[in-house]
Parts: sequence; structure tokens; C-alpha cells
Amino acid sequence: MQLTRAADYAVRVMIHMAGLPQGTRTSRTELASAAGCPDQFLSKVLQDLTRAGLVVSHRGNTGGFELPATRGGPTVLEVVEAVEGPLHLNVCLTHDRACERQEWCPAHNMWARAQEALVSVLRSTPISELAKQSPQWN
Repeated sequence: MQLTRAADYAVRVMIHMAGLPQGTRTSRTELASAAGCPDQFLSKVLQDLTRAGLVVSHRGNTGGFELPATRGGPTVLEVVEAVEGPLHLNVCLTHDRACERQEWCPAHNMWARAQEALVSVLRSTPISELAKQSPQWN
């Protein structure tokens, strides 16, 4: 399993923004540079993050992107799911009856444990903590 580039760029952008002083607006071009991402590709990522309420978008001359002032800060799981949707390591984990083998398959419980471990790590990792570890902010 591998996350998409969009999810990777989303995490990079959010780490960068979390390291800025609260209320700082930054341009898509600056975010693309900080994330090492093509400017146009980042547009879709920023749309997903804005739609999820993780980023606030401002239009016009003083426009740009910033983190919401009222939010405590997202976890990596929230950022990834804003771009990817719910994480599923295997189709059998999407919903009951997703796989006819689900009830007797020896691999099903292993997939479920692996998914829970992944989700647990991403859920327990705040973007703000990653920003504190970023060499650009130390």
C-alpha cells in the first residue's frame, strides 16, 4: 500500500503552514515551493483541504491560504483522509460483505489489525508536532 502523491503533498503543505505564525496567509506558489509540488497539482490538494475545513482560502489581492484560527490542529489522519477518503488496506475492510471470503479468510483479521495500526499512528500524530520537528522551524 502506498499513499498518493496528493496525500504526501497535503501533509507537507500542512506541516509548512503549521510552522508559520498563526494567521499567516501564504500563496499557492509559496506552498508549492515548500512542498516541492507542481503549482497546478497543488490546486486540487488545496481544494480538498479547504473543503474539509483544514485550510481557509482567501481570494483577491490579500488572498492566500491559512490555517483556521479556531481549530486545534489536524492529525495526519485527517489530512490524508481529506485527500484520499477513508483508508482501507484491502477491499474486505471497506464494509461488511465486501468480500465473500471475509468470514473465513485467514488473512482478514491480519488486514484489519494492520489497518488499525496504521490508522492509530496517523490519528495520534498531530501535524503541529511534525511542524515542531521540521528543520526549517528549528
